Amino acid sequence: MRKKKIIHAMLPALICLLLIVSGCGNTGANPSSADSVLQVQGTDSASTGSSSGDNDSLSIMLDWYPNAVHSFIYAAEEKGYFADQGLDVDIQMPADTNDALKLVAAGKVDLALSYQPQILLARGEGIPVRSIAAVVRHPLVHLMTEKDGNVNTPKDLEGLTVGYSSVPLYEAMVRTMIRQDGGNPDRMNLVDVGFDLIPSLATGQADAIMGGFINHEQLILEKEGHAVESINPVDYGVPDYYELVLTASDEGIEAKKDQLTRFVKAIQEGQNDVIEHPEEALNILLAHENETSPLDPEIEAKSLDILLPLMTEEGKPFGWQDASSWENVRKWLVQSELIPDSVKADDAFINLQDQ
Repeated sequence: MRKKKIIHAMLPALICLLLIVSGCGNTGANPSSADSVLQVQGTDSASTGSSSGDNDSLSIMLDWYPNAVHSFIYAAEEKGYFADQGLDVDIQMPADTNDALKLVAAGKVDLALSYQPQILLARGEGIPVRSIAAVVRHPLVHLMTEKDGNVNTPKDLEGLTVGYSSVPLYEAMVRTMIRQDGGNPDRMNLVDVGFDLIPSLATGQADAIMGGFINHEQLILEKEGHAVESINPVDYGVPDYYELVLTASDEGIEAKKDQLTRFVKAIQEGQNDVIEHPEEALNILLAHENETSPLDPEIEAKSLDILLPLMTEEGKPFGWQDASSWENVRKWLVQSELIPDSVKADDAFINLQDQ
């Protein structure tokens, strides 16, 4: 999921929205139309998107290049769980990390990995997308600062520089955190550092950064010798949102509900396999790394250790979504003036699996 997947503002046109979060991407040039973003890159998985025998074909676009958070997808492919459900799955990587949601909304791919707040933002722009499964159940984006530095809690950011990666959502998050901690967010110096979250903190240009992921940027900073203190936004007023969700269009859900339900069953088996055999799952993932974005096995192993506890909830199947989570995030986005109150939480998600 992640690193530069960001745009500067919410886009008003129907298929031109995107910001966030993640799990996880590098932003390239934004395409001018839905057709132009069809220059997608397939990962070198065994799936080709072509139907074999009587299997149904489904396509899924990742949010970023293949990394640890996608292990359940590759496990489901490698272990034959998709085939067991009568599916041939084409796993694609976006040519631009803002493409996935646009392509789903345009009906060009069946599924995409996106982010819970983004689905509500999209609904607010009239974009008919809906989450069908929660993948990572808690935020991965934390406020990051130098360990043993000037920032102990968010209110300490008054008078200091906070670097963020172009996303209005991240600005809303850090402002909420400071305010909840008793500080005045107008007194921080918020600087858009674009793609340079890691160097801005590592060089001291920013006292803290917002938009880095604990399973990616933090691990890289620590590997480079920079001790990091991460502050969970949930501890300071930001709702406990689903970082990564599986998304389809309203029309796609209506037309392919059976196939999508079988897909969810297959990834549940894939996730169980990752939990039971994490080392094997990582080896499967590494075999499918994209040549343009090679993986660091050490980073991905640590990332998976962080991710697995955040992807499950006791007593619930993998992917299950709680209505209260969606309503809490909706209310916060309304309060942050990022979506209109007319956006309904119940319209933004659907559970396709039995509890």
